[in-house]
Amino acid sequence: MNERIKQIRLALGLSQDEFGRRLGVTRGAITNIELHKVDPKPLFVDLVCREFSVNKDWLETGVGEMFSPKTRNEELFEFAARVAEGDPRSIQSQLLAVMARLTDEQWEVLAQVAKELVEEMKKADPD
Repeated sequence: MNERIKQIRLALGLSQDEFGRRLGVTRGAITNIELHKVDPKPLFVDLVCREFSVNKDWLETGVGEMFSPKTRNEELFEFAARVAEGDPRSIQSQLLAVMARLTDEQWEVLAQVAKELVEEMKKADPD
């Protein structure tokens, strides 16, 4: 499990210091775990899984995928957060700003346009 914790940190592109900070522990604690000087406690394992969306089965046994699949809401939240932190002139930022101001009626029109577009695409490419 110690090696898998290091794999998580590296996959996330985090230094030991940053990884530890996100978990509320010191860089030294992360170093000791990665060097197999100490085994991670169950509470630490739970925290790693919760903080980084890690698949607990994979962390404990090495079976399965490293990260748990994200829910639709998690994906949307992360996307919106990335856009909000990025360039306000980007197409993503501008589009989200416009979408945030749509009324319910405008969303209904947009949904109808999307539905018609899908139908038109099916006609153009029936396979």
